Amino acid sequence: SGNFCTDKKPSAINWLDGRGKSVVAEATIPGDIVQNVLKTSVAALVDVNINKNLVGSAIAGSIGGFNAHASNIVTAIFIATGQDPAQNVESSNCMTLMEAMNDGKDLYISVTMPSIEVGTVGGGTHLPAQSACLDVLKVRGAHPTNPGANAEQLARVVAGAVLAGELSLMSALAAGHLVRSHMQHNRKQQATAPPLDKISMSHN
Repeated sequence: SGNFCTDKKPSAINWLDGRGKSVVAEATIPGDIVQNVLKTSVAALVDVNINKNLVGSAIAGSIGGFNAHASNIVTAIFIATGQDPAQNVESSNCMTLMEAMNDGKDLYISVTMPSIEVGTVGGGTHLPAQSACLDVLKVRGAHPTNPGANAEQLARVVAGAVLAGELSLMSALAAGHLVRSHMQHNRKQQATAPPLDKISMSHN
């Protein structure tokens, strides 16, 4: 390949030309779901997405990284279904877009993933746990009549899961829940020094 393909490395050509499977997943989220379930607003989500996923990633000079955390979902699914985890690099290329619709009442969200590299035969797909996961998704092995169809469906599953993950994390950011939950559940309490009268001053 001469590294022009490009496998397991970030590259503009995969972002532009695609590699493996190219998928766009989209959804319309009703405003009442945004407010009552996601605990934020359509306007706040659109604003955070522009400033974080688009402007922030552009300032960083990102290639294919215009998303909140696509890589987390891609890696989890890859490990669970026997994919090559190293191909998470190009498979996580993703642009997340959000916009208000229906006079600002509802949210439109899409993820564009041009280079998802997945398969349902060979490699780690034959391992017991991984093949069981593929069975759950009804994509284990080769499709009996349409070669490649199972891999295409698995790529759709990846993109759909990424969309759900993007919506969840961006909602947590917009509502201020992410930092709050980390402080509450993911930080160990600082150890306090024992009182001076409890410290042994003896020497051996």
